[in-house]
This record gives sequence, structure tokens and C-alpha cells, in this order.
Amino acid sequence: MAGTYASRPAPAPYASDPADSRGRLHPVDVSSTRSEFQRDRDRIIHSTAFRRLQYKTQVFLKHEGSHFRTRLTHSLEVSQIARSIARSLGLDEDLAEALALAHDLGHTPFGHAGERVLAARMEEAGGFDHNMQAVRVLTRLENRYATHDGLNLTWETLEGIVKHNGPLTDAAGAPVGRYAESGLPFGLDEPIAAADLMLDTWPSLEAQAASVADDIAYHAHDLDDAIRARLVDLDEIADAPLAGAIVTEVRQTWPRIEPDRQAHETVRSLITRSVEDVISHSASALVRAAPTSADQARRSGRALIGFSGPMTEAERGLKQWLFARVYRHPEVMRLVGQGERVVSSLFDRYAEAGGLPGPWGAAWEAADEAGRRRLACDFVAGMTDQFALGEYQRLFDEAPEFG
Repeated sequence: MAGTYASRPAPAPYASDPADSRGRLHPVDVSSTRSEFQRDRDRIIHSTAFRRLQYKTQVFLKHEGSHFRTRLTHSLEVSQIARSIARSLGLDEDLAEALALAHDLGHTPFGHAGERVLAARMEEAGGFDHNMQAVRVLTRLENRYATHDGLNLTWETLEGIVKHNGPLTDAAGAPVGRYAESGLPFGLDEPIAAADLMLDTWPSLEAQAASVADDIAYHAHDLDDAIRARLVDLDEIADAPLAGAIVTEVRQTWPRIEPDRQAHETVRSLITRSVEDVISHSASALVRAAPTSADQARRSGRALIGFSGPMTEAERGLKQWLFARVYRHPEVMRLVGQGERVVSSLFDRYAEAGGLPGPWGAAWEAADEAGRRRLACDFVAGMTDQFALGEYQRLFDEAPEFG
């Protein structure tokens, strides 16, 4: 039987319009075949940093099995969800996709373990923030173009990455939210875009769609990977917020199929319900706010794309359950400890003792102490898990026990 699907609606007045982009730091010729946001997406996909995501940990190390998510597969899954949300709400799908694909480019090897180490090591030298590191990758560290460093992305893409989780300052310029105590992340004073990034406003609706898509993807897929790793089973998940009710429904509907299929149906339903909730709630929020332009949506004073109140509470409960039962599982924590040891040892050696290898060496020799620490941070943050392990073994003649 032929099915139906949601056709592409006409762009909404509050959607980001690539024809009205604030532009790029370096002028480019107009493309006759692609919009400006499509060009951003393509530049991200073809970047070296994007390919490296294939070998960076999400939660479970890649060598533990070929089917666990990596930063690359996670980013692809986020982009699919972000496009679905954007399409349903009349937003620009290409900008939402570009932001989803780029959102993890600043992550370190070994997941958040590496990020915690670099944040601690760089505390007195500007700090380390993976969102801002993604901007550094896109504006400075990817340097293959003949006329400029970085990928020279549009203002809208850079803005969406910097403000991934909302405004960074209030109207007076004082840091807010997670930056209220630590201050704004390192690098925002550099000429990273053609215009001010409006740090006191919410990002575009497309960026908001990419952000909530990230939440949906990592909750559902971390649960899926935890089942695959045999850290939890369906009996345990039956007690989890949000997912538990779905497990019960799946078992009642398909009581005789094998557990792996029941697990897949659980994860699939979890994603579907989350996405449908976001679309329904956001459509109502947009009707109430009635923004007539992308900038008016930015200045609405709140996120307009997100979960309903009940789903927000349910998602928060599931996140807490995952934290207690998966992210703090003894086996996961053992591997986290090994990852932290590798990243801290590499950073200390590069920053304080031995300089940097290859083409990074000349820049390290010419830098002052703070500059050397930032170069070491950039170098380590860009490593894949495998490269970090290889460097650790080369420098210390020791192989960490990840198996």
C-alpha cells in the first residue's frame, strides 16, 4: 500500500533565507547551482575535521565494536532529525543540516573525558569550550584554501554553532548561563565572521532545530548502544522515564519477537515521539510568537523550537537515568579514566616538554607560553582516538589497556 509523507512546505517568513545571508568574511563568487547554506554544508562534509569524526568516541570506544556510534555517525543522525524538524516547520533544511553536521567538530578524542582534561589544563589560558573549538576548526585550523584559513562559512552557520545552546550574553554584554561564572569562551574576540554574532539573542530557528535534534539523537542512540553493549537490558529500561512506557507498549504489541527487535522498536518509537512532540509544540509556539523574520525570531527572548513541558520533564528524567545507569557504569568509567590519562599526558608533553611534531613545530617554537598551550590544545583536540593512542605509545612506550 502506498504511504503518504509530509511534503516540503513553502519557506516560512521566519526561516533563514540564504539569499539574505549576512555573508562571509571573505567574498566569494555566487554559485549558480547551490544556495549559500548548501555551500556551507558541502564545505563541512569535505573538510578533514569532518572525516576525523569517524574515529572519535561518542560514548563507547570504536574498537569495542563496529556498530557503536562515533561522532560521525551521531552527526549524520542529528542532521537527519534536524532536517525533518526544519522541513515540517518551513525552515531552511540546508542550514539546519549544516549546523547539525558541524556541531561536534570541536570535540576531543575519547568524548567528554578529553574535553574535561583540556578545560582543566587551559583554565588559566582562556579555557576550552567544544562549541568555540568547532568555530576555531572552521575559521582557522582547516587551512587548505588558497586565499584564506578556515572554510569561510556564512555568518548564519557560525552564529548557529557559537550559540548552539542559546545566548552567551545579556543585552549589556555580561556573560549568562554556563558562561556567567567562567566568562565568555576563548576566541570570540577574533574576526570569525563578517559581522557581530548577536551574542545576546537566541540563534536562528534552524540552529534551535539542530540543537534539539542533538538531544533526541544522543538520548535515543546512547540507549541503543548501551543495550548493544549489554550494559542494560529491556527489563531495566522498563523502569526508565519516557523509554520505560515505550518498552511496555512494544512488548505488548510484539510479545514474541526477539529482544533485539524489541529494543529497535523501542528506540525507533522514542525518536518518533520526541520529534513529533517538538514539531507540534514548536508549531504552536511559532503561531503564538508570530515572528515575521528570522531576526525577529532571534529576538523573541526564548527558544521557539523545543519540547513541550511534559516532554521536557520526561527527557530530563531519561537523561538522569542514562547518566546513572550508563555514563557512570563502572566499565564506561574505566575507559573514561584511560582516555583522560592519555589526553592529559599528551597535552603535558606537548605544552611543557617536547614541542609539537610536523608542521605544528615551527609555530610552537615561535609562540610564547600561552600560545604554546593553545597550540597544544588545538593539536590534541583535533586527534582521533587512534592517533592519540599511537602518539601516546610513541612518546611513552606504553599502550593503555582499553580492551
